[in-house]
Amino acid sequence: MPDASTANLAINAERLWSNIMTTAAFGGTLKGGVRRLTLSEEDRRVRDWLVARAQASGYEVGIDRIGNIYIQRPGRDPGRAAVAMGSHLDTQPTGGKFDGILGVLAGLEVLETLDEAGIATEAPLCLVNWTNEEGARFAPGELGSEVYVGHVALEAALACRDAEGVTVGEALSAIGYAGTEVPGARRFAAMVELHIEQGPLLEAENLTIGVVTAAKGQQWYNGMVSGRESHAGTTPMTLRRDALMAFAELALAAERIARAHAPDGVGTIGMAEVSPGSRNTVPGEVRFSLEFRHPDPDHFGRMRAEMRAEAERIAAARDVTVTLDPIWSMEPLSFSPDVAATIAQAAAARGLPYREMTSGAGHDACAVASAVPTAMIFVPCKDGISHNEAESATLKDCAAGANVLLHSVLALAGVSHHD
Repeated sequence: MPDASTANLAINAERLWSNIMTTAAFGGTLKGGVRRLTLSEEDRRVRDWLVARAQASGYEVGIDRIGNIYIQRPGRDPGRAAVAMGSHLDTQPTGGKFDGILGVLAGLEVLETLDEAGIATEAPLCLVNWTNEEGARFAPGELGSEVYVGHVALEAALACRDAEGVTVGEALSAIGYAGTEVPGARRFAAMVELHIEQGPLLEAENLTIGVVTAAKGQQWYNGMVSGRESHAGTTPMTLRRDALMAFAELALAAERIARAHAPDGVGTIGMAEVSPGSRNTVPGEVRFSLEFRHPDPDHFGRMRAEMRAEAERIAAARDVTVTLDPIWSMEPLSFSPDVAATIAQAAAARGLPYREMTSGAGHDACAVASAVPTAMIFVPCKDGISHNEAESATLKDCAAGANVLLHSVLALAGVSHHD
């Protein structure tokens, strides 16, 4: 049941919005978006801003060896595991103002609102910034949360390299966020992550809150097609081992497989690099990324198997070699029904229209859910657009999501009635 002493408590919507606009300047682009790649100078600046804000409020700040930042407000019972909130500060190369950082800033707003209201919780509250959720600079994504739960070894994560050959470990040291805390040593009783939907459903149905109960499985590959370079003018079509044409057929096969597992199946090739990149040379090699997603385990498994079969068929027919190297996967998952029910109750008590949803995107909550009871809150974004400089959300919706976050964590942490 909602606690009578906090039933009407609300966050400061204008302050939350001001913080969103302030932090958007760290990596702000001419088109109104944000380019804040993980562990970059822009990431350092926004991290410094967050830590300074936390320290000014007297919260404990911890940083672990993968650079996750933990901001903790004490509870009446220090023996209880903290209830966590949080998301990420990094963006895509052409990202927006809300993806990830909304969940961090809303968590900060929750802590500051409780301070101003003089409200103590039984369990501590911990705001987390997870390192490298996006995976845009260092693959795989969700790196900080995957290390936290033990899915990725710390040493392997620190050794990941970006396109320039810089390792995660080197980048952490360069920006001053190579912490000493052991990832995973800090335990949580539950976690709630607030995020923009990154899709069109809430807006289309005129709803304010998505209670996220599940997430699609994801499979990421690094791929390569190897053929043979040859002269574009003198090599007959019948004798070519053209890596690009084979890749084109492979790309269409990936699209066909995703469409065959509609409506929830999706497949994407986001990067492709053709070598040697000469106008009059038949391409000898194509390196590319490939991913599939589906919320149903059976469909998800079939998509992967069908892609393997297509790769073998194309390789044989075109006399090329096709390599699909699986670099990261997440099986379809269900979030905690209890945490999801707590979120739904918080939305209903605020009179906010909501629906249950499955996340098509990966989030840090997806990794954390394997070790901590977890669920997510979605709020609408304009036209469902995200990973785009045009990404947009309203003050009203952001505030509504933050208020649902506030009352969800209050219910999970317990409100103290001691003097």
